[in-house]
Amino acid sequence: MEYRTLGRTGIKVSPYALGTLMFASAIGNADHVDSVRVIHRALDAGINFVDTADAYGDSEEVVGKALKGRRDDVVLTTKAGRPTGEDPNHQGASRRWLMTAVENSLRRLGTDYIDLYQIHRVDPTTDVEETLSALTDLIRSGKVRAIGSSNTPASDIVEAQWVAERRNLERFRAEQPPYSILNRGIEREVLPVAQRYGMGTLVWGPLAQGLLTGRVRRNQENGLRRASFFKHLNDERRIDVVEQLIPVAEEAGMPMTHLATAFAVAHPGVTSAIIGPRTMEHLDDLLAGIDVVLGDDILDRIDEIVPPGTDVGVLDQDYRPPALETPSLRRRPLAERAAA
Repeated sequence: MEYRTLGRTGIKVSPYALGTLMFASAIGNADHVDSVRVIHRALDAGINFVDTADAYGDSEEVVGKALKGRRDDVVLTTKAGRPTGEDPNHQGASRRWLMTAVENSLRRLGTDYIDLYQIHRVDPTTDVEETLSALTDLIRSGKVRAIGSSNTPASDIVEAQWVAERRNLERFRAEQPPYSILNRGIEREVLPVAQRYGMGTLVWGPLAQGLLTGRVRRNQENGLRRASFFKHLNDERRIDVVEQLIPVAEEAGMPMTHLATAFAVAHPGVTSAIIGPRTMEHLDDLLAGIDVVLGDDILDRIDEIVPPGTDVGVLDQDYRPPALETPSLRRRPLAERAAA
């Protein structure tokens, strides 16, 4: 297994990280014993990077069970920020919540430290200085080794770096954005900015949440497409691109899954790509492609199908900033518009 350095932290991580969202009972595999076996299989194969979050149901508890006796061999990352209950203060990136959230995660994970603690989503209601101050205290207490952001626009990444420097606070050492052949938008600014500041990049969704497995085809109905959780699987623009990519994989003599994951880790700004199997079969298929390296000819063909820096549709879970989600932030008051 080839190991890469996570930004400038000196932490060595595998080029593929194990995502554990699918080990949450309410979302994926409800059999904790089976999920633990899958995690152990990944660790035995050389994957030493494990990603979870407090918003992933009971995923942290499953990970905690799997890491008993193996904790020191794993680079463990979890996240906070997304809602974990009905209480409005049980979310976001305030000092009040982060100090509580980290204790909850440590308890569920059965550990006394987190290697990389990430803010799951940008919190526009909290000053970034407040967030970095709290995270700095968590590092100084020994409960957290390094901090990172997730799904963050390039401008917010830059602002956080500047605030950390001006206020002598710990800075974000990693970013976790979506990235796949179908979603290459981060190549424009996010990846270059992360590289400029020496940040590691842990990308999620290299299989475009199932679309790049090759299981979804034009004019073909299956349970995956009918699932309401996967609305983007019915985006004909994305399916058209998949139909163009399938011959590329076939001519290269590899499954679509291997083409997709190998593409994600080929970018020099990507440290590691998250794979999120639900079953042992899914994991074994992905492990079989760990050593696949795409040649320039294949990467050139992919560039022709999906030009660098472009997105084909959007992921269901992609972050949309308030400026796009809230009409009042992009429309002048009606009276003001009428007066003009």
